Amino acid sequence: MSSTQPYPNGSGRSTHGFGEEPVGELVQRASQQLTELVRGEMRLAQAEMKEKGKHYGKGGGLFGGAGLVGFLALQALVATVIAALAVPLPVWAAALIVTVALGVIAAVMAISGKKHVSRAAPPAPERTIDSVRADVAEIKESAKR
Repeated sequence: MSSTQPYPNGSGRSTHGFGEEPVGELVQRASQQLTELVRGEMRLAQAEMKEKGKHYGKGGGLFGGAGLVGFLALQALVATVIAALAVPLPVWAAALIVTVALGVIAAVMAISGKKHVSRAAPPAPERTIDSVRADVAEIKESAKR
């Protein structure tokens, strides 16, 4: 007949040191390890965000450069249209026609932009504010009961 005992030495305690530490020490060690883990994760996140920030900065600069070159291309296109219209018309008439056309396009875009901005004003989440106010009123009413 063999008898099974919970630990190899026959006692109620382990011989390899586990379980011999007080609970307070274990909690302190776990707390310290958790703190170190969180700090390490924060350092990792900070390094990752720094790297992403560099990429966003470079990408933003490239987008800005592309916008500038695109604007210059648009100016060249306008000059080309004026030159093409200057073949059958006087140069001043060709330039006037292109200027008026661009002015009309700008006016239509400005009116459309103003409509979109006025729909967004004021720049506050009104529905959310109303919802929070209703929640606060409900909580105050419940507290009075």
